[in-house]
Amino acid sequence: MSENRSPLREPVFRALWIGVLASNVGTWMQTVGAQWLVVHEANAATWVSLVQTVTTLPVLLFALPAGTIADALDRRRLLIAVQLSLFLIAATLTVLTALGEAGPGTLLIFTFLLGCGQALTLPSWQAVIPEVVPHDELPSASALGAVNTNLARSAGPALAGLLVAQFGSALVFGVNALSFAVFAVALLRWRRPRKPPVSRPEHFASALRAGGRYVRWSPVIRRILGRVLLFVLPGSVVWGLLPLVASRELGMGASGYGILLAALGLGAIGGALLMPRARKLLRTDQMIAVTGSAYGVALLLTALVPSRLVVPPALVVAGLAWMMLVSRMNVAMQLNLPNWVRARALAIYQLVFAGGQALGAFAWGQSAEAFGLRPTFGLAAGLMLAGTLTVRLWPVHTHEDEDRSPAVFWAEPHLMLQPHLDEGPVLVSATYSVPAANTAEFVAAMEELRGSRQRTGATQWGLFQDGAVPSEFVEVYLVPTWEEHLRQHEGRLTGDDEQAEQRAIALAEGPPAVRHLLPAKHSD
Repeated sequence: MSENRSPLREPVFRALWIGVLASNVGTWMQTVGAQWLVVHEANAATWVSLVQTVTTLPVLLFALPAGTIADALDRRRLLIAVQLSLFLIAATLTVLTALGEAGPGTLLIFTFLLGCGQALTLPSWQAVIPEVVPHDELPSASALGAVNTNLARSAGPALAGLLVAQFGSALVFGVNALSFAVFAVALLRWRRPRKPPVSRPEHFASALRAGGRYVRWSPVIRRILGRVLLFVLPGSVVWGLLPLVASRELGMGASGYGILLAALGLGAIGGALLMPRARKLLRTDQMIAVTGSAYGVALLLTALVPSRLVVPPALVVAGLAWMMLVSRMNVAMQLNLPNWVRARALAIYQLVFAGGQALGAFAWGQSAEAFGLRPTFGLAAGLMLAGTLTVRLWPVHTHEDEDRSPAVFWAEPHLMLQPHLDEGPVLVSATYSVPAANTAEFVAAMEELRGSRQRTGATQWGLFQDGAVPSEFVEVYLVPTWEEHLRQHEGRLTGDDEQAEQRAIALAEGPPAVRHLLPAKHSD
């Protein structure tokens, strides 16, 4: 990364960053207003945790379809449409609340609708970032995204607490509506360079499957997602039950709850400022161990010493640890994804992240109802520390220096038969001649190549050795349609895929002989 240049020097990124900040502040104000509106209801622990659950559940339900849409459509126009829709939803909730018509059920419905908009926004916004900042500034841009989120987490709840205490939740919901308008204006002012239209837009269903297939056959991405889940499930106890800690354990009102959330946000901002140095000093696994341990200790302090003098500093530590871990995993995702599948894979990341928060918040709410707040926080602390101990057995190697840029290096297929784009499945075979001395290394290199084939389109793969001619190896893989295979030729492969293929070819006696086998048709 350039030493003297910040992504905020990029005018487009700066304007969008400010717009997202306004939207994030409004969203946190909305959450505080909604949770405080039900905190005095019967079964308050369940209602409070349900607010958190319905806020994040839409991501679990719609994140992957949203990512698929974001990879297929103009992301700027999609974001504008979503922000305007969210403005209308939030404005309607404001009116209903002001009229006294927003009971717990109505509140949950509108909170769910707002969450649906966030589910559409998140993958599109994250996929836009590489379009407006240079590649070497992506880690800084991601850290600034974390600063953005946590500035909002710090300012939004504190401001909401003051407004709720003085004017009630309706005003908070109105400010949230305006925040969506601010982001929409920033998007309208962004003149995105026109791109040539995609010659063959992907069908929704096949694009959805392609995104899932990429993640399934990417070990790095799977490890990142697993580590996020291990952190978020126990960590969500704070976001789900903090209003009850404020009101029941610490005897604080709405403004006090805002102060506790501001402590989390303050710690997270500190974590963002520490991230550049931490990235240099700590490997990914070391950062996972440090942040998980710090968060677990903060949960233990909240459980064992529920004091106004102890809990806010503990939450500062928790916010710092949360931001550093989440930011590190987000950067790893961004740097390990090619552009063609970026929004879909980031949507799966958001699905795991928000789904873990939603399920965790609901489970911790039920635990608090059954056993109380202190035992619940103690159990969450134990799970957090236990998950951190697994880092030795389940390390995360992010491989951020690998080349994920598009690489078109396969020769164009020349066929006597011209298949329809939807025709399939297509069986591709590649025959290699391999010296006996290179056999073991070749087989190992082909196993690495298998991941490339299946990440980019293949549903089945195999490597076979000719029994009559032992020096001949035949690689075969099945692709669902001819169109899917053409996409492998035209931009799904990356520089890293090309290097993997060249390593295998270097162990053979020249390039392979490639054949494309199509489904046999009955003659008339």
